[in-house]
Amino acid sequence: MPLLFPRDDAIDVRHRYKPDIIKGDMDSIRTEVLDFYTNLGTKVVDESHDQDTTDLRKCVAYVRDLAPNLDKSNLCILVAGALGGRFDHEAGNINVLYRFSTIRIILLSDDCLIYLLPRTHHHEIHIQSSVEGPHCGLIPIGMTSVSTTTTGLQWDLTNTEMRFGDLVSTSNLVQGEKITVQSSSDLLWTISIKKT
Repeated sequence: MPLLFPRDDAIDVRHRYKPDIIKGDMDSIRTEVLDFYTNLGTKVVDESHDQDTTDLRKCVAYVRDLAPNLDKSNLCILVAGALGGRFDHEAGNINVLYRFSTIRIILLSDDCLIYLLPRTHHHEIHIQSSVEGPHCGLIPIGMTSVSTTTTGLQWDLTNTEMRFGDLVSTSNLVQGEKITVQSSSDLLWTISIKKT
């Protein structure tokens, strides 16, 4: 895994980007990591009693509830390291996108990013071509997309039905700086991240 700050001292980075809170069931955090951040004043919320929700779901709910009067349509949560490990964890993280579909949550790995496109909106995706693309996909999870229409892709869809076991739009390519998507069901948007 490439370092986010390759020219900086690791300890300096950890001090500079200290989390305000560590929340979860604490089953996968190393003791020395927990001790390091506790000694820096990070608050720890142990929710090991709750085994019905994932750590990510607990944390997104915490962020959502932090400012109850905040307009959630402007909230964006970036989740680094959300992909590329065990598939069951990845599926759990994708489930969180659906659970909090009114909040923009971006799952990020070294290779790609994923976020949910709710069926309630017409989407315009602005491509940052210096860092993302060209490979992309639109994937219906949990239900058939009876009709999906796109612009800006090499293989655009026009009122196309997509479902698992049949057509899904994977291994597509972005063709410009703007993609539009309209679908009858929620879709996952995924796009590759360029290596620097």
